Amino acid sequence: MIGLEFLQIYWWFLVSLLGGLLVFMMFVQGGQTLVFTLAKDDLQKDMIINSVGRKWELTFTTLVMFGGACFAAFPLFYSTSFGGAYWVWLGILFCFIIQAVSYEYRKKPDNFLGTKTYEIFLFINGSVGVILIGMAVATFFSGSSFSLNDHNFVQWQNSMRGLEALSNPMLYTLGLSLFFLARIGGCLYLINNINDDEIRLNARKAVLKNTLIFLPIFLVFLAWVFLKDGFEYSQDGLVSMVKYKYFINLLNLPAVFAMLVIGVVLTLYGIFKGAFTKSIYAIVYYGFGIVMAVTALFLATGLNNTAFYPSFYDLQSSLTIKNASSSHYTLNTMFYVSLLIPFVLGYIFVVWRSMDSKKITADEIKNDHHAY
Repeated sequence: MIGLEFLQIYWWFLVSLLGGLLVFMMFVQGGQTLVFTLAKDDLQKDMIINSVGRKWELTFTTLVMFGGACFAAFPLFYSTSFGGAYWVWLGILFCFIIQAVSYEYRKKPDNFLGTKTYEIFLFINGSVGVILIGMAVATFFSGSSFSLNDHNFVQWQNSMRGLEALSNPMLYTLGLSLFFLARIGGCLYLINNINDDEIRLNARKAVLKNTLIFLPIFLVFLAWVFLKDGFEYSQDGLVSMVKYKYFINLLNLPAVFAMLVIGVVLTLYGIFKGAFTKSIYAIVYYGFGIVMAVTALFLATGLNNTAFYPSFYDLQSSLTIKNASSSHYTLNTMFYVSLLIPFVLGYIFVVWRSMDSKKITADEIKNDHHAY
């Protein structure tokens, strides 16, 4: 049987990778928020919505896979976060429900709510939903208000059940960073997927505008994370506060630090190509960069003896990859099942390329009676 410590790190890496893939896939949400700014008429709206609409299931599936991996590999985290801070997660779920409903009913005949209503729903999903996810993830650094008893039953220490995060201004830095990052990704994807000169021109302008807003907000988030005290656990499991913990983690984990730097460089290069060149393949560099950078940040929250879901109410209730993981047998069994993941990703890649081999045009949308 494979060693328990290796399996815990392995599964935290997979959870981190899913987090990176989820943030990349949020270009769908970003594209939805661009409908009212990039499109100059109803036809262009239809082109944008059908472009990102062909991928919306993948974003939702990735979110479900992220939650499923947490449930399987780190069930105590799943029960504590989803069962304790449930108002936040219910808000996120609501945003994704109205997304699915909108794609299904936006173009239905005799739609009594009207097309505009469902377009607003899509905007809510791409804005409120993304910001809430960002703020929920930011609690990995700030901590949450919960305690665990001897039977690992979670007790949230206020009636807000996770919504108290809305009172912490620093958590908005990650939420808003994700929002504008998703819009950048949406622009880059539309440049690649839609064969329309006007939409591509407007999208390139929007890449630059959103980047100029994203960068200072994200730099504030990074400064907060790297300069704040972090939650470290000792060999006997006792949790204490350590200055500059997350910055120290990157220094002590050179592979993770290198992944973060390469990811940031690729992301910025993709943004540059999207904003200042005629290339339609900027989304490729952006995609690889985002996945690497976000994966590295997730890894930094859980490795090097760091509590990845800390409690500022009761430090000793903080969750680590050691005390929150499934049993040795469960992790070992799932390890062999996870070896099928590359084949699944390969299938997704082939289907994706097949779907995107033909770019969306105005004529296609005009003649497609099954369009969103």
